[in-house]
Amino acid sequence: MSSSIKHVAIIMDGNGRWAKMRQRPRVWGHVKGSNNVTEIVKESAKMGLESLTLYAFSTENWSRPQDEVTNLFKLLKKFLIKERKNLIKNNIRFNVIGNYKVLDSKIVQEIETSKKLTANNTGLSLSLAINYGGRAEIIDAVNDFLKDNRAQREVTEEDINKYLYNPELKNIDLLIRTAGDQRVSNFLLWQISYAEMYFTDTKWPDFTTQEFREIIASTEARERRFGGIENTNTLEKNKYLADQNLKILS
Repeated sequence: MSSSIKHVAIIMDGNGRWAKMRQRPRVWGHVKGSNNVTEIVKESAKMGLESLTLYAFSTENWSRPQDEVTNLFKLLKKFLIKERKNLIKNNIRFNVIGNYKVLDSKIVQEIETSKKLTANNTGLSLSLAINYGGRAEIIDAVNDFLKDNRAQREVTEEDINKYLYNPELKNIDLLIRTAGDQRVSNFLLWQISYAEMYFTDTKWPDFTTQEFREIIASTEARERRFGGIENTNTLEKNKYLADQNLKILS
């Protein structure tokens, strides 16, 4: 894996529409989508990514029909139990960002078990965003900082980083959204400041490991400037400087 893409985040969109196109209930799309998570996680570990963060359930998703929300959390529980052996086998460290402790106690227990059993793994860091909102994360970070620092000094960027839900989670290099919509939907607002964006029309159940690799490859070819001059095209810059020096000497 190229060192330029270390952390990929994915908004896994389109499960319901995928099922509707096939005249099936929305839950069928979520089942297919959860199976696809397994494949993308395996591929990420195989490619040598450092981190993969998946938007599993946002704070806004509570507004969906109650039966759909119930089915989503049933699938989450099954996924946590089913995937635990694969996480351990593939040296994947598991974490969750978001206010997941308000969920059903059995789901919380499964999350904590997976976190504990994989805490010492050194491969891919897999994070699921569950009951997560980017604005809430920033607000919580500021409030936690204020509680811990009564000197009332000004908050810094480093302070925000320290108080995010998972301070060890690095900034996003690439954000992918499936199913055609071109917005970030309150996902990792702080961490995507300089992320590359890729929007694909492919709905999540149809999103393949091949397309995943192709997106990463195309992103690696982009020139990431981070607000400054070219950072990647060193040969071109050196040639330009050499040409300027020759002009001056002549």
